[in-house]
Amino acid sequence: MITKHILKEIITTNEGFILEHAGNIVGREGVSFPDTLRKIVVFYGVRRSGKTFILYDLFRKYLDVSLYLDFEDERLIDFELKDFRVLKDVFLELKPHLVGKKLVFLLDEIQNVEGWERFCRRAVEREDIRVFVSGSSSKMMPAEIQTELRGRAWGVEVLPFSFREYLSAKHIDINDKKLVYGPQKAIVKKYFAAYMKWGGFPEVSLLKSEFDMKKLLKEYLSSMYFRDLVERYNITNIPLLDSLTDRLFSSFSMKFTLTAFYKQYRGRFPFSKDLLFRYYKHFLQSMLIFEVRKFSESTYKRMRNPAKIYPVDAGLCRRVTSLDQGRLLENLVFLELKRKEQDVFYFDEKIECDFIASGEDNKLFALQVSFELNETNREREVNGLVKACKWFAINEGIIFTWDDEEDLRVEGIDIKVIPVWKWLLNPSLPPHYVRGSSTRGREERGWNEKK
Repeated sequence: MITKHILKEIITTNEGFILEHAGNIVGREGVSFPDTLRKIVVFYGVRRSGKTFILYDLFRKYLDVSLYLDFEDERLIDFELKDFRVLKDVFLELKPHLVGKKLVFLLDEIQNVEGWERFCRRAVEREDIRVFVSGSSSKMMPAEIQTELRGRAWGVEVLPFSFREYLSAKHIDINDKKLVYGPQKAIVKKYFAAYMKWGGFPEVSLLKSEFDMKKLLKEYLSSMYFRDLVERYNITNIPLLDSLTDRLFSSFSMKFTLTAFYKQYRGRFPFSKDLLFRYYKHFLQSMLIFEVRKFSESTYKRMRNPAKIYPVDAGLCRRVTSLDQGRLLENLVFLELKRKEQDVFYFDEKIECDFIASGEDNKLFALQVSFELNETNREREVNGLVKACKWFAINEGIIFTWDDEEDLRVEGIDIKVIPVWKWLLNPSLPPHYVRGSSTRGREERGWNEKK
């Protein structure tokens, strides 16, 4: 049983640290939760994506009524479920003027306390305390939250910095219109090149040395490898895990099939196909990678076609050649679509389009990504986008590039060619498309196919 004295000491020192030593906190965009609903807000995501600093930011926002605890603090190693009963009393002893006020509890690495869900449920529903929690990626995923919190939790996915957040961390005013067309354009493009190469993990974003960035990213991946995979899932076939890790992080923005992997590696070391599928599922559960499936109304067709693989951050991608820049660009576009909570698929009907995304009101839009448009690839990229637009009866499409910019009209389809960095700076994009005679289009193209 932890003593009241230790709890008071921890609460007080945490407050001092957040206010005096946490430094500048980058406000995260798209992090929203209901102010009126009685829900436990659960921040989840890959390690080192900035969940703790979101709690710090909330602490400063609700400073007068907030309590913050980090359950990886060694002083809380003996904290048990029953100790939550005295936590509120201890806090009110420190701040008696808050008796009768609505309190805010910010609980970091909460998964270290067995049964924490029961306390949080009671605090929110019976004591009218606002509760925000975060924890390690492997234990706080929506699928991992115990049954008692289903319907009572409000999940907020936290990804590494967006490009706008990355610029804010560099003390760039992201609302300055001169960023796109003024003298700061060169600076923004320089930062975008670094962002595309090294990704958006907050701590990495603050480093200046490429050596330090590379070293820190290696440490991140090692920590995720052991804590979120090996330890969490009791993985014993390390050769299989090593090979799968290497293939997944070098196959970013590309199609990947477990069957092809199995055929290639089955003679190198012993493993079953079932074990391979299970290990792959662990990568998805840990949010180290995401997969995009082919667009189809049929679940069977979606699953029997290869998935495209996108790591959670460009810094984790394993580059082999300089030609990987287009794939890095595509990875960034996918992650931004995910931040915008779009449902994302790829299109492949003898010719490909990188993304078909569905947002509010099920409006569809087609996106193609190419580092540049040149004589070699222009026809292929444009034709893939045009076919996808016609397939879904969409009259507009976008081709994202590094720096090319133009407007095209091909076979009745309006195409905007936009640099990715400009798109990332504008939170109102992608636009909402006006769909044409979509019902007829769906019927002609098999949309009503039974699953």
